[in-house]
Amino acid sequence: MPPLENIRIVLVNPIYGGNIGSVCRAMMNMGLSQLALVAPNPAVDWHDAATMACHAGDILARRREYATTAEAVADCGLVAGASNRGGLYRSHAKTPREWAPKLLEAALDTPVAILFGSEDNGLSLDDLALCTQIIRIPSSEAYKSLNLAMSVMICAYELFTATDAFEPPEERSPECPSSMREAMFVKWRRALLDIGFMTPETADHMMLGIRRIFSRGTLTEKDVQILLGVAAQTLWAAGHIPPRP
Repeated sequence: MPPLENIRIVLVNPIYGGNIGSVCRAMMNMGLSQLALVAPNPAVDWHDAATMACHAGDILARRREYATTAEAVADCGLVAGASNRGGLYRSHAKTPREWAPKLLEAALDTPVAILFGSEDNGLSLDDLALCTQIIRIPSSEAYKSLNLAMSVMICAYELFTATDAFEPPEERSPECPSSMREAMFVKWRRALLDIGFMTPETADHMMLGIRRIFSRGTLTEKDVQILLGVAAQTLWAAGHIPPRP
């Protein structure tokens, strides 16, 4: 089983339907599908949950509910708990990024649970006692408490990126050859002279500055084609502008 499919998000005593739905959406964004709820608030607005889940309604519909946290994680090899509180028994806490590789490695062979506490009190000491890892999400000292769905998204994101499942699009246009780049500078020199941006006496110095600007990043063939088009249009326009009186 792919490791992400073996990761279980466990919400302990969630209060608000909107948060539960938002968690579903975050999970689907990051390739997670197992949602467990431990003793959710009896007054949860499930309509609100479905609305906030948006296109992740299947995750919400397939959720499993348990009476206790111990039951929700009974079959899990590793159990990680997200907590922002300090204390002697939480000194081994690490960030989601630090724990992600270990959790994914374990998820290759066994279910792995990540616990998130209720919106008002977080995880209890009894819940944390079940945890083999403690996750602490870095946040500003000015306000350290994160929304439930935000916490899930951050942890899910770190797990997803650690799998290398996402491949950013590559630049399809190759870097331009020197000859093409030099042809562009020749045309830009003519265009900038024609519009009076520089004089023949200052052209060499100004073109060095232009070259420096364009050397700060990759110039692909498509980039240079656009810049050649800008210079060509500038030359055309310069030939149609009446001289100043």
